[in-house]
Amino acid sequence: MATAKKLPSGSWRCLVYSHSESVLDDKGNTVYDKDGKPKKKRIYESFTSDDPSPQGKKEAEFLAAQFALKKEKVHKPFNLTLREAIDLYIDSSDALLSPTTIQGYRKIQRNAFVDIMDVPIKKISNDLFKQAVNREKKRPSKKNKKDIKPIKAKTLINEYGLIITVLREYNPSGGYSVSLPKQEAEFKELLPPDVIFNVVKGTEIELPVLLAMWLSFSMSEVRGLTKSKSVQKGYIIINDVVVDVDNKPMRKNQAKEPTRKRKHKIPHYIQELIDKTDPGVDELVPMSGHAIYMRWTRLLQKNDLPHMSFHDLRHVNASVMALLRIPDKYAQERGGWKTDKVMKKVYMQTFSEERERVDSLIDSYFEQSMQHEMQHKK
Repeated sequence: MATAKKLPSGSWRCLVYSHSESVLDDKGNTVYDKDGKPKKKRIYESFTSDDPSPQGKKEAEFLAAQFALKKEKVHKPFNLTLREAIDLYIDSSDALLSPTTIQGYRKIQRNAFVDIMDVPIKKISNDLFKQAVNREKKRPSKKNKKDIKPIKAKTLINEYGLIITVLREYNPSGGYSVSLPKQEAEFKELLPPDVIFNVVKGTEIELPVLLAMWLSFSMSEVRGLTKSKSVQKGYIIINDVVVDVDNKPMRKNQAKEPTRKRKHKIPHYIQELIDKTDPGVDELVPMSGHAIYMRWTRLLQKNDLPHMSFHDLRHVNASVMALLRIPDKYAQERGGWKTDKVMKKVYMQTFSEERERVDSLIDSYFEQSMQHEMQHKK
């Protein structure tokens, strides 16, 4: 129980913890600490009594106790709306969740399951939840305004993962169980490597595109590369990733999966591109993810080529390895993909003779493809 303290004026004041709020900067963006976790400030309610006697002290403490009791009753998880329960879930787990995960949860909270988001979870039955899932499946996606389609099964599965976790956490007797649509295999028409070489050659995004297509680096991995830490004795190593949180770049020394920490021999052509970068800048690619993506899509449009996301460049790499019949072990190793047999140790140092042969085989393919395109242009 909170204890009242006497003020210089003679009044009594009793402070009771109310809740915690995220610390925001001048632009209203969340402030993060050195560990990448949202900074929090504790908010207190103040209760005072002008009576300077001991009775005034009891009065202030009584008001504070009433508030605390009401707060406990109101904020019992069972009485919370789904939106409030998500807030509580995030606040109680923020030390375990990455900033990008929290950002993803907030996006779901804003955009998904809007018809039950403000319903008390004690009123959300399994039937009501099932109906909400069915409606959510039909929700139009905002990604392509010209060709409006429902959200993808993968999006629904990710949203469902958060919502079902929160419902079961704060209403364990709800008996929630809903069947989800299976994620359909998506076929994409990928551009051949020689076409991509031709499009990006000599542009400011040639290096990031080749890092993605040739070495199978993701956007966050490309942005995390530095000359001081990532480039070592002819090899390029994934140490950090850079992601955007609240539209601000954040460097993380931990990738999404341990298998994403990996090491590649630097192909000769990519080394030449690295050597041409600004020696005064440590980042290999000192551009925002948005800038890289926009330049990439504009190049495709300029050359009348079909749309491909930047991430699709990793798929090109996977397709090349399949074409060359690279053994799964080495393909998964190079791309850092998670499989049923997740590697328990991070692959960083052991480069077997066979792995060196695989690297050389892949490098030769890309180099020959690029030379063919250059000779064709002469």
